[in-house]
Amino acid sequence: MTASAAPLAAAGLPDLAPLLTDHPHVLLFATVSGAHLYGFPSRDSDVDLRGVHLLPVSALLGLDRPAETHARTWDHDGLESDLVTHDLAKFARLLLRPNGYVLEQLLSPLVVHSSPTHAELADLAPGLLTRHHARHYRGFARTQLRLFERTGQLKPLLYTFRVLLTGIHLMRAQEVLAHLPSLTQAVGEAPGYLPDLVAAKETAEHGLLSQADGAPGAERLAADVAALHAVLDRAELETALPERPTVRAQVEELVVGARVALLPP
Repeated sequence: MTASAAPLAAAGLPDLAPLLTDHPHVLLFATVSGAHLYGFPSRDSDVDLRGVHLLPVSALLGLDRPAETHARTWDHDGLESDLVTHDLAKFARLLLRPNGYVLEQLLSPLVVHSSPTHAELADLAPGLLTRHHARHYRGFARTQLRLFERTGQLKPLLYTFRVLLTGIHLMRAQEVLAHLPSLTQAVGEAPGYLPDLVAAKETAEHGLLSQADGAPGAERLAADVAALHAVLDRAELETALPERPTVRAQVEELVVGARVALLPP
């Protein structure tokens, strides 16, 4: 089923449902990820669609291992769009690891297509959260910071702050929140200049920090990033989240049930 277009329109996105009509498999959900989900899209930002499909049972019974990922890129209303979907079993395996990226896709409020299986999987999300998700966000932040240091671009710098704040909020509130403007309100340690950097990025996807009015200097940035790493470390130590997912059996039951439902009567 196609979701309401209101959240997409509020994020400045067109109707994306027509892009899904020729998907080769049963599509369980498709959501918008990337800069639109994170709250700092530019006028020329790509549209990143992510989701889950269901391979037919016949594809799993033969000698050849089927491709579990479907990807496509195209131009849509003058913007480059890409769609990446995984088979439900592969996506479930990713969810059972400390992988915040797929959790954000599952729980994205920017829903283009949904299904009862999508809703059931999202309902299991609280039981997928662990303290080890802090490691995912910590590593992602370090990768993005290195990219910023090489390019000077605002985008990887905003990613750096976004993932650190998402990790801190997850450890404290046991909630996945990927939207940077909301995170600046939810996490008291967020630097006060982040809204200005978000506003500066709106004009160009590959804009430079040096082009932003009132941009912080290198020493201030380094100190703030280091401080947020320390906050994340402390939040991980203090979190009430468990060591491992508590809903593995339910996730497996959901995957098997969805597959069985494809069998002929």
